[in-house]
Amino acid sequence: MPDLVPEPASAPLIDVPIGAAARASGVKVPTIRFYEEAGLLPRPPRRAGNRRLYGNAEIKRLSFIRHARELGFDIETIHSLLALQDRPEQSCAAADAIAATRLAEVRRRIAALKALEAELDHMVRACAHRHVAECRVIETLADHAQCRFHAEERNAGVLGDREP
Repeated sequence: MPDLVPEPASAPLIDVPIGAAARASGVKVPTIRFYEEAGLLPRPPRRAGNRRLYGNAEIKRLSFIRHARELGFDIETIHSLLALQDRPEQSCAAADAIAATRLAEVRRRIAALKALEAELDHMVRACAHRHVAECRVIETLADHAQCRFHAEERNAGVLGDREP
């Protein structure tokens, strides 16, 4: 399949239907429609045959959105990042701050996952592998007070309003 998104800025725009735009950007058709509804991607006007055609700019924007979603940015944040991208003359301080905030979120999740891993490891290693009546895994799952992971989360305020 030919490259539908040529790199040089001087390359002619190639207008393609939504299915081809989906394949070129790696974004599924229903997701493209969702992004249009969410205001992340302008909906192209209808052309001859009542079809919407997408050019290189739209395909690049879809790729940007897909990559941002893969990195865990939410829709509102992607909207902000796209607004920044649309004004290339401004400082990138806002984009840096957005990325730094996301990095801090990822680091918090990694720390929580490491604590979860440690608790699961402890549960498995502490189990005598005899009978369910003596099973450390079952005991810990039945009594949250025995679970160090949840105790650490409660103390750190990570659980919030979730049930422990």
